[in-house]
Amino acid sequence: MHELPVVKSIFDICVKHAMANNVKRIIAVNLKVGEASDLQDEWIQRYFDFLAKGTIVEGAKLKIERVPLVIKCKKCSESFPVNIRESRKVECPKCQGTEFAYVSGREYTVDSMEVV
Repeated sequence: MHELPVVKSIFDICVKHAMANNVKRIIAVNLKVGEASDLQDEWIQRYFDFLAKGTIVEGAKLKIERVPLVIKCKKCSESFPVNIRESRKVECPKCQGTEFAYVSGREYTVDSMEVV
């Protein structure tokens, strides 16, 4: 159920931009979702379908591209990808540092929409 607020925000963004551009119907929405997200593609689409009923978005398909998790070492500034499903302990491959900042992998972005 934690997907609903995120999906509602995505839905609102789509409708806002569609209305501002006199769109008759949204066919597809291209999303970028970070790998660090625990949101599941299936549930994102289900909630989106629920919200879209009776709107110009009804029937739109979500095309979800997963963005890799990339972090940056605070000690040496090295950036590198991390597979969070395989790695429990993460350390910098260059200096073995253990303090990081996110570069990518936590975002939810409406990249584009296919409309008529």
